[in-house]
Amino acid sequence: MATRNILSDGDKVLLKKSRIVTDFNKRLHILLDDMRETLIAANGLGLAAPQVGVLRRVALIVDTSIEYDKTDDISEDPTEEEIEEHRINQYNKQTIELINPEIIKSEGEQTGREGCLSVPGVNAIVTRPNVVSLRAQDRDGNTFELEVSELAARAVCHEVDHLDGVIFTTVADKILTDEELEEYLAENEQTKSE
Repeated sequence: MATRNILSDGDKVLLKKSRIVTDFNKRLHILLDDMRETLIAANGLGLAAPQVGVLRRVALIVDTSIEYDKTDDISEDPTEEEIEEHRINQYNKQTIELINPEIIKSEGEQTGREGCLSVPGVNAIVTRPNVVSLRAQDRDGNTFELEVSELAARAVCHEVDHLDGVIFTTVADKILTDEELEEYLAENEQTKSE
């Protein structure tokens, strides 16, 4: 596995529509493994193949609602290595590979903050569906259906947009200034603690 470079906003590849994957071979598996390593290194919640320069309909999302037993791999007084190993294990447990994803149903609405690994330092308010049903294939070409909600639904929509050449800033309700971001984070932190 290798960490790949993430393309930045302004790269024309990010504005192109990705092609359907038809070969579920070793090359695809290497791409998926490299994308997973890249996502972990970037500490992100999603990554689409165009973001690493590959115009194929491949994406990874992290579904934080998938339960992960935090005590399985970490001691009471963990070392830095244990903490990092725990973080990687958590990513591996919660990351979902999506090949040729297609949103087949959506419902509800959520409006919240989004960022993007290809647009570092930019945060925006974006309205997305609250629940998304999708059909996709796994790394071996097996078709599956999945329903995700809240943050995972937001991640699916964000990554599918990437596969269609759409960057989140073009669908944002509002790009946040640094001051607005601080206010938003403080407001939402207060809401969580109430």
